[in-house]
Amino acid sequence: MASKSNANTDDHEPMDFQGIDLMEEDLATSSSNDVDSKFDNTIGHIEDIIMEEEFQSQQRNFLEKYYIEFEDTEENKFVYTDIHTEYVNLVEKYLSDELSKRIPGFSMQDFSKQLIERKDELEGEIFEILLTFSDFLAFKEMFLDYRADKEGRTVDLSDGLTVKSVQGDMCLDGASFSLCGHSMQKPQ
Repeated sequence: MASKSNANTDDHEPMDFQGIDLMEEDLATSSSNDVDSKFDNTIGHIEDIIMEEEFQSQQRNFLEKYYIEFEDTEENKFVYTDIHTEYVNLVEKYLSDELSKRIPGFSMQDFSKQLIERKDELEGEIFEILLTFSDFLAFKEMFLDYRADKEGRTVDLSDGLTVKSVQGDMCLDGASFSLCGHSMQKPQ
């Protein structure tokens, strides 16, 4: 009888562990979506902050203070490092303070790690500004562009463009229309 009790005497089916993998996958996806959502939310706040006059003014004042130091040469001056450090401290502190006001529990350190991890997938003006924190060449390029603009060495492509309104009679009778004396027939 003992052997009979070892046989399938209870009515339970064998356990299926496949559902556990799906649960772990759902948790990972949910966690990943939360991280993505939090990152996107932070980026949205940064976009708002950098568009505000106070940030624009601080950045303009900083560029104005140091742009004359930067030259478009391969060689970098030692002073660039000091200026870059000052810029990073100024802007990072400003952003961190503003984000802490807007996002409960915000950590600039965690956000910086996420930026580095996503560096290759990010683009746009917001990321160019954030890139000036970690990428010295982007920082230098920002100053060189500002200097070129201040010294009038930028190309204004709008110069020489003329926009004229098209005036004339437009007649639309179902079969054809004319505009400025040019007649077009409706295809048959």
